[in-house]
Amino acid sequence: MTDHVDALQSGVVYGEDIEVGRRYRLGSYTITERELVDFAGLWDPQGFHVDKDVAEAGAYEGLIASGLHTLAVYQRLAVLDVFSGWSVIAGRRLREVRFLRPVRPGDTLTGTVLIQDVAFDDRDRALVTTAAELTDAHARPVLSVDVEAYVRARPPQIS
Repeated sequence: MTDHVDALQSGVVYGEDIEVGRRYRLGSYTITERELVDFAGLWDPQGFHVDKDVAEAGAYEGLIASGLHTLAVYQRLAVLDVFSGWSVIAGRRLREVRFLRPVRPGDTLTGTVLIQDVAFDDRDRALVTTAAELTDAHARPVLSVDVEAYVRARPPQIS
């Protein structure tokens, strides 16, 4: 138990410290129109993301963020509020990425990350599986994604 407390006090979270069932709340992020258009112009230059006139005449009746942009907002919030304290090795996979509702200029997004599984292997690491959701300011889900990432196991104590 002392090792667990010492790890948490040092600010480093190892696989052994991650609890299945724990839910983390994420901060918030507001997407501006300029950012939405700039991101889409670089990475997803479809008319309904980059051209107001095209977007207003289209199915969504206005500009919407690229799903990749929404996913990038999730990543930023998850890193700032959860993963930055973990001893992360690398992401392994995104599963079940679902874009549930259009994100529009001015929308403020927040969300949660739920720990679903922590599975250790013989390489001193744990595969951590999370289920995440982003919501808009009206608590309507806009994104859900399951993420797998490798996290280091606690290093052995040096005597």
